[in-house]
Amino acid sequence: MRPTAKDLAEAAGVSLATVDRVLNERPNVSKKAVRSVHEAIERIGFIRNPAAVSLARNKSYRFRFILPKSGDLYLRELLRRVEDLRTALKADLTDIDYAQIQTEDAHGVAKYLAGIGEDEVDGVALMAPESPQVRDALARLLERGIKVVKFLSGQEKLTAADFVGVDNFAAGATAGKLIGTFASGMPGKVMVVADTMQSLDSIQRRHGFDTIINEQFHFLKSLPSVETHADERRANQVIARVLENNSGVTAVYVLSSEARVPLMAIAANTDLEKLAVVVHERTPFSEEALRDNRIDAVIAQDPGHAVRSAIRIMRARADAREPLAEQERIRIEILLKENL
Repeated sequence: MRPTAKDLAEAAGVSLATVDRVLNERPNVSKKAVRSVHEAIERIGFIRNPAAVSLARNKSYRFRFILPKSGDLYLRELLRRVEDLRTALKADLTDIDYAQIQTEDAHGVAKYLAGIGEDEVDGVALMAPESPQVRDALARLLERGIKVVKFLSGQEKLTAADFVGVDNFAAGATAGKLIGTFASGMPGKVMVVADTMQSLDSIQRRHGFDTIINEQFHFLKSLPSVETHADERRANQVIARVLENNSGVTAVYVLSSEARVPLMAIAANTDLEKLAVVVHERTPFSEEALRDNRIDAVIAQDPGHAVRSAIRIMRARADAREPLAEQERIRIEILLKENL
């Protein structure tokens, strides 16, 4: 049988109330009593059960996802998964909510984070481009005891916070390998499309992509990244201009999570079926485009797994436990028409 708090109190020669104070690091406990309890923990192999403690005290966990205001189908998928878990976890004393803000405004994000109080949430999962302002605001949240998860896009120098998402360098390298393979040795140019190149995930994907293209597929030339800023009108204008000024485009890599708008803009100017096309994230649009040959491959990460992982990590940190790394690793999936 697992040793109980009562067993621990007997082994340490103190009261249950003293054990409770020591385990929860409360004041008014002598150094001798603290030492006795910790020695007894080692001696009898006592392991605290945070879930049981929370249930006994009717403690609830309060976690918030902070997501972009602008987005398309993949953002909709993320919001749906958050809503699903919001309902499912209420019985598990876990309150989930979300806020959508202008994440491209670094000062605005920092101001929003600064306004979050310790009595408001226990942890936040933030999806926002990297910037010194956001990184410092997250660091201040950690200093105040609020747990932080960098959600899908991280702040590279904030190592104290956990990250949920794929290895984006590897995802970009995978895209490079696929594009190079689909090109079948035919010389040409690759159009690379992003929402913004300010986000760490975009930078890492582009780096991984260029590394493989330059090392293994010398017959392909990658064009400078096209930034749409999630604006349909801008996407139509800049993509039309790139295609007009660059003959010989034979492939397209959409490295952002939203492929619908850029691909529709490309389709208005050329035949997608004649291009090698690789995009990120499984959405109703990317599934349909795979089936009718407008897309050759989708590099995906499970949005449900990502949301569940962020919640598990925040809960583990709130309980002063180490998350299970193997469980939280997000896999890179390659979807083709044949395996949908």
